[in-house]
Amino acid sequence: DAVLFPGSVARNISRFEPNADAKAVLHAAKLAGVHELILSFSNGYGTLVGQGGVALSAGERQRIALARALYGDPALVVLDEPNSNLDAEGDQALSEAIKATRDRGATIIVIAHRPSAINAVNMLLYLRSGKQVAFGPKDEVLRQVTRAVVPEPHQGSNVTVMRAGNE
Repeated sequence: DAVLFPGSVARNISRFEPNADAKAVLHAAKLAGVHELILSFSNGYGTLVGQGGVALSAGERQRIALARALYGDPALVVLDEPNSNLDAEGDQALSEAIKATRDRGATIIVIAHRPSAINAVNMLLYLRSGKQVAFGPKDEVLRQVTRAVVPEPHQGSNVTVMRAGNE
């Protein structure tokens, strides 16, 4: 679960940077798709969270934590289970944030068990029991993994596997 520290939403996003740039906080929140949610809080970006602050759902904390990860346009972003506790809207915002961050030239590493977290990635490393099973462009790796998980039917089988494309 994402952790927010005692303080305002803005301070959490800015990682408690002493001279935080308000425009950068706003940019990160918009990129994470959490800006409108924050504006709905009674004190907006000044709303206190963490111990003694307003109670937020796990998904709301996750989205604010995503904004914190994106604050300042870092060159490298590591997201560990970024779609845990997210609803469909949060999942969509996550995909858009990954795409936008990747498009500006940043490297994003996403560690995930839920497939929706990899919608926006272009390369995929698939591990099983800590060992590399496949690595490469996402679509190729997913084809490889699907073939391994759904074996070809053998002669006499009454199960037919249908695949799209020219395979």
